[in-house]
Amino acid sequence: MPNDGGLEAIAHHALGLIPPQSVVGLGTGRAATVFIHALGERVRNGFPVRAIPTSQASAALATQLGIPLTRFEDVEDIDVCVDGADEVDPAGNLIKGFGGALLREKVVAASARRLVILVGPEKLVPVLGTRGLLPVEVVPFALTPVERRLRAMGLNPQLRRQNGQTFITDNGHHILDCRIGPLDDPRLLDDALHRIPGVVETGLFLDFALCILIPEGDRVSTRITRPSARPE
Repeated sequence: MPNDGGLEAIAHHALGLIPPQSVVGLGTGRAATVFIHALGERVRNGFPVRAIPTSQASAALATQLGIPLTRFEDVEDIDVCVDGADEVDPAGNLIKGFGGALLREKVVAASARRLVILVGPEKLVPVLGTRGLLPVEVVPFALTPVERRLRAMGLNPQLRRQNGQTFITDNGHHILDCRIGPLDDPRLLDDALHRIPGVVETGLFLDFALCILIPEGDRVSTRITRPSARPE
């Protein structure tokens, strides 16, 4: 990860991409946490926004910092979602979910006009799969058959554990961490995984409208990989 100074720089830069009265998607993880703190400070100074968090942890932090929360039922959509990523390829495709919130993160990202990703340069990879891990969220009832299917695909799934206990997502699901190499065709793999009954979601985030913020020394590098396909 970049140092805290780098994270704070890109988090504060992200604030400039959020108009007043926006609905903001709040990601999960270290980079998102730094952004939520920065947004909380702005809100305390009178900046009007509402937020939809991607995890219980982010919801609790936002509440603690005085950021008003809302629900999908009460808004048309999300203006900007700010989150981190575990891998970013040159086309702006992502692997996410090392923090365990991939399903809610994808729901919020898919509902946003723009997805702003905060990453350090070490997260930039030439090909997705470079870091060797792909999380797959699975309903508990289907854990064993899904694990068998993934193993037959050569993905060597490992049930995620935390503090000696099976990790349970905010949705009550399990995560199978698949061991992968660089992916020649991430879309083909994503489609194959989604066809397995019991797989809820994968950590492959493909074809989103992205603005990627990267700390580079004392400046912030901005990479826009795709314009938004949704009306502003």
